[in-house]
Amino acid sequence: MALTLLSGCGSVDSKGNGGTDKSTNTAAINKEGYPIVNEPLSLSIMAPDMGIQNWKDMPVMQEMEKLTGISIEYLNAPRDSFDTKKNLVFASGDYPDIFFGAKLTQAEELNYGGQGILIPLEDLINDYAPNIKKVLDDYPDIRKSITAPDGHIYSLPRIEMFQPWYRNPMWYNSKLLKALDVKEIPTTTEELYTLLKRVRDEDPNGNGVQDEIPLSSSSGTNKLRDIRTWILGGFGANEEEIYVDDQDKVHYTPMEEPYKAYLTYMNRLWNENLLDHESFSQTDDQKKAKIKNNQVLLFSDWNAYMALGGEPSTEDVMFSPVKSDMVDAPAIARNKGFATGTFAISNSNPAPEASIRWVDYMYSTEGSMLFNKGPEGTLWKYTDESKTKIEYLPVPNGEDREDYRSKLTPNYGVGTPMVVPDELSKNEFEEWLVQESKTKLTDRGSKVPFPALFLTAEESTEVTTLRSDLSTYVSQMEAKFITGQESLDGWNKYVDTLKKMGSERLAEVYQTAYDRWKTS
Repeated sequence: MALTLLSGCGSVDSKGNGGTDKSTNTAAINKEGYPIVNEPLSLSIMAPDMGIQNWKDMPVMQEMEKLTGISIEYLNAPRDSFDTKKNLVFASGDYPDIFFGAKLTQAEELNYGGQGILIPLEDLINDYAPNIKKVLDDYPDIRKSITAPDGHIYSLPRIEMFQPWYRNPMWYNSKLLKALDVKEIPTTTEELYTLLKRVRDEDPNGNGVQDEIPLSSSSGTNKLRDIRTWILGGFGANEEEIYVDDQDKVHYTPMEEPYKAYLTYMNRLWNENLLDHESFSQTDDQKKAKIKNNQVLLFSDWNAYMALGGEPSTEDVMFSPVKSDMVDAPAIARNKGFATGTFAISNSNPAPEASIRWVDYMYSTEGSMLFNKGPEGTLWKYTDESKTKIEYLPVPNGEDREDYRSKLTPNYGVGTPMVVPDELSKNEFEEWLVQESKTKLTDRGSKVPFPALFLTAEESTEVTTLRSDLSTYVSQMEAKFITGQESLDGWNKYVDTLKKMGSERLAEVYQTAYDRWKTS
């Protein structure tokens, strides 16, 4: 193994030109192979926590320490309040060595990168991270999208180029479909409405009680987003806030007719008890309890079995976006293939080189599988010598598969930095998922609503201010319109309020940024 000296960050100034002004003790780092360090090294990471398992007790993180020789001090904060905690940490001046799964916004990268709090990563990637370098070379558009206007890369992405889902799909409970003898799933909003009514009225779970819930959501941080993502497209808009059309015009969705039609439809479902009346108040766990109790027909999750319980199944089919009379075909959003802001190094970090090598493992085939599914031999194993096929193993103690996986890896409810190659996950169930996604989403013209791009510092400041008030108002009014607290007869007044709050200016700023990105 090649051996070099790890020199802290003393060579980097406070202007964000490559490091920090803090001096640290030097330590030996192996530029290739494992362990990464020969002498003990401890790094602190700040990450969101699902509240299920202490990260230090997760087998995946224990495996990482054995492999790399780097021990981790975990500074976790609950996922639901993580953004608040993150803001407090940035304001305090006392930073973790690493921000992990932190969903750093591009505004945060510009701000804290410009101040030198987050250090540039591009040289570290070139010198110490061959896996990351390769994926950025293979996908130059990703490199372009994560490079700030000052030319620096301040954070790493989570990359899933073969994942077309814009957000978690919606799924049908096959037991209820079979009880109703449904042969074909709905293709229009009216057909969906009719099916939801049958679930309400015909006791498909057979318990003699009218406890069925046709469609359910949970409160979360963005109420109804799991439903909105897939229903809104039936009226012509494939994104709830900002999208660009085929003529390169940027739209602000909440003030346009497709959004009004979506609200009208959802209000109809609410009034007829087809939408769970606890959707704006219940937790995700409360929603899942209803799903596991065979009460809910249509719901959102990463996979259906993760909510229904049990093993992966091809019986519970994916929701196929429906269309209304307003459109010839539904507008379907597609994942851009990566999420930004999942890993960053602060200027407090004594060992940036070791840190980038540590995370680089997660962009390898072995590291991706470890973080995705836990250690081999626990819930899964390879079935061929080339390590391209896997099979699932029985869950220890007969536990729920996803509940068990949540105790193995932080990659559960948290967007961890990694690259997830398509060819790693091709058992029978995942082959079926590919076909479901192809038939119901990608083959029907799904497209990325808006590219990942950086705003200038001035644009970012303006957008942050505008979006803060607009998002709050839109969320409040959506709930009021759907539940009938406000009549949709007041739509024009609502739109006028949005305009006064700067909705047209918001679209204008994004139009300018998009035009700049398009020609760069």
